[in-house]
Formats: sequence, C-alpha cells, structure tokens
Amino acid sequence: MRRKIPSTLALAAFESAARHQSFTKAADELAVTQSAICRQIGALEDFLGVKLFRRGRRGVALTEAGLAYSRKVTARLDDVERDTVELMAGGSSGGTLELGVVPTFATKWLLPRLPDFLSRHPGITVNLSARARPFLFDETPFDAAIHAGEAFWPGTEGILLMHEDLVAVCSPTLRNAHEWQAQRLLQIGTRPYLWREWFRSLGLIVERDMAGPRFELFSMVAEAAVHGMGIGLVPRMLVEDELARGVLATVTAHSYRSDRSYRLLYPERKADYPPLAAFRDWLARQVVAGG
Repeated sequence: MRRKIPSTLALAAFESAARHQSFTKAADELAVTQSAICRQIGALEDFLGVKLFRRGRRGVALTEAGLAYSRKVTARLDDVERDTVELMAGGSSGGTLELGVVPTFATKWLLPRLPDFLSRHPGITVNLSARARPFLFDETPFDAAIHAGEAFWPGTEGILLMHEDLVAVCSPTLRNAHEWQAQRLLQIGTRPYLWREWFRSLGLIVERDMAGPRFELFSMVAEAAVHGMGIGLVPRMLVEDELARGVLATVTAHSYRSDRSYRLLYPERKADYPPLAAFRDWLARQVVAGG
C-alpha cells in the first residue's frame, strides 16, 4: 500500500515559506526560483486538498490549517535532519544517546565524570538536555532520563543511582546561622514543604518555614547561599565542591534523607540499545565506586 506522503521537495518548500511567511525568501534560502516554490506549494495543497496559504497583494500568510501543519512538518524535518547528522557523524559504529537530565545533577555530578565515559566509548555521542519535570518518552527524542523522584515512571525500567540526602548550607560569613527563626530560608519553588520536612526530622517547629525567596533549581539555591542571601537546603552531593573550597559551610551536621532518589530511567523497548547499555553499565560502576 502506497503511503500518503508528499514529496520531500514540497515539504521543504512549504517549511521554508511558512517560517519566512514569504515565497521569495524561501526561494532565496533554497536557491530556487519563486515560481518553483509556488509550484511545489500548489502541488502540496492539491495533494492535501487543503489551502495552506492565503495569497494577497501584500504577500502570503498561513491559514489556520497551514499554521498547524507547519508546526508538525517542522518537527518531523528537524528529526530527519538530526538523524542524518548523527549518522554522518557516527558512521556505522558508536551511536548517539539522547539524555534528559535534571539540570543541577547534570552540571554538578554527571558532567565532571562524563569525560571518563567518553574516553572508554569514543564512538558514542552523548547529548544532554535539561528536563526538571517528568515527561512521556514517546513525545520526545530521548533514549533515557536521569530524574529525581519517588519512583520509576510507568512503562520504564532503570537503575537507582543514589538517595537524596539534604544538608543546610550557608556562606561562612553568615552570622548566627544556627538561629533558624532569625534567618532567611532559601526555598525551592517546586517543593514548598521541604524546609518543614527538614525541621520535622530535627524535632523542631519553625515559624515561617515556607517564607523566603524561591528558586527553580538547587544550583540557584546554592549560589544564593554562597553570596550570603540566606540558608539553602540542598542535596549534599551537589555542593561537595563548594564545601571543599570553603565557599559554603554546613549549618549543622544533621543530614535528612528525603523520599526522593536519583534514577536512570528509560523505556523498556530501549533497554538493549547499545549506547544506553554502555552508559547504564558505566553509571552503575560510578555509583558503586562512590565516584
């Protein structure tokens, strides 16, 4: 059965014209004549049975159907281009691993260790994209994700990397940091009860435990603490370097293990994908070694 797929020339012409909102600019970009663009888009409209552009004296504009279709076509052409570039770059060996990662974990823990993986697997390219919230693998190009959460996502498998052990940190210059009631508490916006859970683990009740400036990422909290803006509550493994350099200090030796853990997650169908299998095995060794 023949697929109902327009020609790639027509799709390329349409994507360019839709992006520029101009047949002339599309012609310049694709190094063809304006009449060639008109023919390709006309043929595409005939194939679809739908008008994609409104033509007028002042130029062209996408119809509602054209706008919706252009978004989908652009996404598909981007995928084809990415796959082509990956194949050209990697040839028949190695491969590419598309990884969605929690930003602070990637910056503070994964990236310093990643050169070791790349030296062991020079044919594999690892692409990192920040993803702080859960997502559906089928709606993204990701092969796997490193996520901080309470459990594995439905339809996925993976490995536990480490638990989240939280410590209270501040600038060494902050005075009387142990007097909780008098200090500004730096908050994680997505976890408003985190300080309350921390104080509960100490057997304390602190008023205004949800008050204070809010930040999206732990890295922002840590940096704000470095600059003396208040006390931050962050996973220890994300601030080991700052603690070692003395730009941050722990307010108390108490450490609180939250209900969240860092995990490598991937769809079950991806379990045997060679770049992912190599990365998974390497990660497991890093965790066991305490690296």
